[in-house]
Amino acid sequence: MLHIPRLFASPNAAYASRRDFLVRAGGGFGMLALADLLQADESKAVGPLTPKSPHFAAKAKRVIWLFMNGGPSHVDTWDYKPELEKRDGQELKGFDPNTGFFTGQVGPLMKSPFKWAKHGQCGKMVSDLFPHMAKHVDKMAFIHSLWSDSNNHSPALFKMNTGFSRMGYPCVGSWVTYGLGSESQSLPAFCVMYDTLGRGVPKGHSQNWGAGYLPTVFQGTAFKPQGEPIDNLTRPTDLSSDRQREQLDLLASLNKKGLEKAPGEAELTARMETFELAYRMQMAAPDALDLNKETEETKKLYGLDNPKATHFAKQCLTARRLIERGVRFVQIYSGGMDNDLSWDGHNNIVKNHGGFALETDQPIAGLLTDLDRKGLLKDTLVIWGGEFGRLPIVQKGSGGRDHNPHAITYWMAGGGVKGGVSYGASDEIGFKASENRVSINDFHATVLHLLGLDHKKLTYRFNGRDFRLTDVAGTVVKDILV
Repeated sequence: MLHIPRLFASPNAAYASRRDFLVRAGGGFGMLALADLLQADESKAVGPLTPKSPHFAAKAKRVIWLFMNGGPSHVDTWDYKPELEKRDGQELKGFDPNTGFFTGQVGPLMKSPFKWAKHGQCGKMVSDLFPHMAKHVDKMAFIHSLWSDSNNHSPALFKMNTGFSRMGYPCVGSWVTYGLGSESQSLPAFCVMYDTLGRGVPKGHSQNWGAGYLPTVFQGTAFKPQGEPIDNLTRPTDLSSDRQREQLDLLASLNKKGLEKAPGEAELTARMETFELAYRMQMAAPDALDLNKETEETKKLYGLDNPKATHFAKQCLTARRLIERGVRFVQIYSGGMDNDLSWDGHNNIVKNHGGFALETDQPIAGLLTDLDRKGLLKDTLVIWGGEFGRLPIVQKGSGGRDHNPHAITYWMAGGGVKGGVSYGASDEIGFKASENRVSINDFHATVLHLLGLDHKKLTYRFNGRDFRLTDVAGTVVKDILV
């Protein structure tokens, strides 16, 4: 309980002069102001999103995860396979038709229909899908030996996001904000953006950015695809700021009484913090989301003037504006729900991947350039990838490729990773991860490590046991770290 000093020693106190009265009264008012500030600090100190110290010195302070929803083909993007070209049209002997999703449409090996060339000082081979991103390969660390254990979208999305192939577990963004809090107390710690062209949400919906058994304050805040990104940011015209503040204070006092009766009620604490955050966001969020404050040069850098890329460009630019204001974790999904509306290239891989590459290539390259020139890339971890890779064989009668959980390519840039390096490898045709295999637990452990978090120590007590993102596995991939 804060002690607020009395302004007067007694009702009959005598003062030598008017100046003496003003000095004493002024000091009292100053103490009142100090008491209010201390009370605010005291409240802030116990908030679940208050910034927390990492377990050890961190290379990255924040994350932008660019999720290519649907499963981009590694052998058509970043994982060059000249042997696949040599064996084009040949049968893949011993292939298990249950590997993919469409077991009755197994065709022969199919070479990449895209042209490949070396880029950067590292000489990385990149397909012509990504002429803009190819200029940044010297900033990227590629993992070519990532693998999963699900060939179906929803379980694979859950696996990549939460470490488990079933729903109900906290995602990476929730674990990160639980472990580190947020540098901004006026914006959500964890923001999610998905398709704004009416193509739907990723399969599995909001479970992909859910907090699971963690308090709900750590779940991702998903921006609406159309209209105002966040509901109710504008205060009703008949409600003044003071009146709204009084309402929230009353609500907080009632909730605190409830909390006294159940001091371990994490959900109530999270709800109280959510009300306060929403109030603070009314001022901060409109400014953060106002892209008109950016220069024309910056807008063109991201591709806002490119009709094919405008929607994703806006999201990438918004991501930069959010993280520079203290948001801890941003995830952006490219593509929607159904096959042809995402990177799920079952039909005509040239048309499917070509279209989504046009939407994302320039915005992502612009993001990397912008982060770098603003000095943000060095402590911002940028991640690119999807829920699985695709098979090196053709899906019969479609010109596309089926799902492949056995070989996935991801890249990371900034935030403490080496640039221009490739770790691990898939086999000579890109069917299975074969060299220095990296599990999703390993991948998650590496992301947490870059943020200064020991994946074995980042735990949460639930139903009588300690849970963690990496379950009982996970090894940090140190070869890609600075």
